[in-house]
Amino acid sequence: MTPAERLLIGLGITEPKDIDLDAIAWTQGAVVNYKPIDNCEATIVGSTRHAVISINCLSMRQRQRFSLGHELGHWHHHRGQVLFCGKNDVCNFKHDALNPERHADEFASDLLLPNFMVLPRLRKMKRLMLIASRELAEEFDVSLTATLVKMTVLNHFPMVIVCHNKRERVWYQAAPMIAPWWRPVRQLDDQTFAADMLFRGAGEQTFPRKNPADAWFDFKGCDRHMVEEQSFLLPDEEILTVLTLPQQAIAH
Repeated sequence: MTPAERLLIGLGITEPKDIDLDAIAWTQGAVVNYKPIDNCEATIVGSTRHAVISINCLSMRQRQRFSLGHELGHWHHHRGQVLFCGKNDVCNFKHDALNPERHADEFASDLLLPNFMVLPRLRKMKRLMLIASRELAEEFDVSLTATLVKMTVLNHFPMVIVCHNKRERVWYQAAPMIAPWWRPVRQLDDQTFAADMLFRGAGEQTFPRKNPADAWFDFKGCDRHMVEEQSFLLPDEEILTVLTLPQQAIAH
């Protein structure tokens, strides 16, 4: 188990409704304040035993929860430091594996979406669909993006999630089972449903839609395959796409 999961188990927390982050912070010697903060999502100031965490009360509830989990991640990994976490520090999936902010995000993900709670729910999903993913996000009171990242990492579906803006690919995450050459294209192909949404204002699709794989990938031979595509808009003119890949994409 991860450190965050061990913390939950140690506190006897086994259901999403019981993940009370303020109470969890208190057990770790941290007091949480909610107040308006300019140009910052959260801060933590602490010694070796006690900390004060401030969360921007102007942010959305799910953002506040992830920010608090993020700061508890810093409290676990970087105790004794004074840290100010801005918009681009919390829940930023562009960070590389060595970035301290990535470590804090991973702790937050494991605290809010613990593997031992999420996996049994994934096993009940017969198909990867946004509607079921949204239900999961609502149950755990987290964003849909954070939920999809966790679903990808847990390697239950042959999936890739990719974020684009109007110019380029911003970040992507592939399930560990996916062969490494299935890397999404840098620029959004005009033939995708995602492009229809981002550039032409099309509505979100209710069900996954099939598209030739070469609309999303550019390795030799990808045009022989089909992928299923589901997309939804993000703030700041970005779009997140969930791709379900064929069996041939699974590394052996």
